[in-house]
Amino acid sequence: MKIYTKTGDQGMTSLYDGIRISKSELRMECIGTLDELNSWIGLLLANNNQIKQSEELERIQNELFHIGAQLAVKKVDSNKEKIIESNNEILWLEECIDLIEKELPTMTHFILPGGNTESSQAHIARCVCRKIERYVVMLHSYEPINETILKYLNRLSDYLFVLSRKIVFDSGIEEKKWHSKK
Repeated sequence: MKIYTKTGDQGMTSLYDGIRISKSELRMECIGTLDELNSWIGLLLANNNQIKQSEELERIQNELFHIGAQLAVKKVDSNKEKIIESNNEILWLEECIDLIEKELPTMTHFILPGGNTESSQAHIARCVCRKIERYVVMLHSYEPINETILKYLNRLSDYLFVLSRKIVFDSGIEEKKWHSKK
């Protein structure tokens, strides 16, 4: 099978359920930004073999594919729309967050993103996750989608935040606190 089909040359694409839509539609922005997040997580994994959460990140990458598959279905009555039904992955993310937070000092200030390359990549992934969340909220206001996706993305951005803190902590680097101007 060839990678190019030429069916998108006029700015249209096919969803998983066969419906053709414009590549500029909000649904495609959601799917594309989800792919961007998955790529940032892949870069984070590729650049650091020391991250203790590698298996967690790989599980998240797989879940992002499940979410993308669900977003690629527009027909409301399609069986394919039920790809993500349970809150199991959300509960799992919460457990991961709780375990990571137990190892970290209590946060008393806002912190500046950074610390090292890997932590910065986790912060960028968090920002992209928030962007997807905003797009999916917008999409949901026009077309109903599985609300578990919204919950998962919200929890995932929290996970990526605590992961960025953990990476800095494990590296022995001090977090840079934000100080407001008074």
